[in-house]
Amino acid sequence: MKIAVGCDHAGFPLKNTVIEVVRQLGHEVIDCGTNSTERVDYPDFAQKAASCVAHGQADRGILLCGSGVGVCITANKIKGIRACVCHDAYSAQQAVEHDALNILCLGARIIGPAVAEELVKRFLNASFLVGTRHEDRIHKVKNIEEANFK
Repeated sequence: MKIAVGCDHAGFPLKNTVIEVVRQLGHEVIDCGTNSTERVDYPDFAQKAASCVAHGQADRGILLCGSGVGVCITANKIKGIRACVCHDAYSAQQAVEHDALNILCLGARIIGPAVAEELVKRFLNASFLVGTRHEDRIHKVKNIEEANFK
């Protein structure tokens, strides 16, 4: 898979850990910045990475900021994106399996490298459970999105 990774200055300290795990799992990284701890605005980088996913240039995305919340809110403004802040392994896996999560959002001021590594692994190794009751629910979510993104 191709994975778009983006962060702001607060998320930057975990960015290399995330990229390393993505590559260790055999996936390609699309680096959407930022590249330092110099203060930047999270919407710029969240939009760039989420747009890669929405337009099919990337299969999934991983976004980082201080809490994970800012990048999550931004990503969910883009049609076709299902982003979620996950700081535990169950949520990172279950959100893909049940909710077709396509962007994982992490808070670099909340979790450390070991937790980030586990969450990225769970997120990327999980698959949506096609043919289950969850598929009907995702169709409902997509219908809501269609009605509100015209």
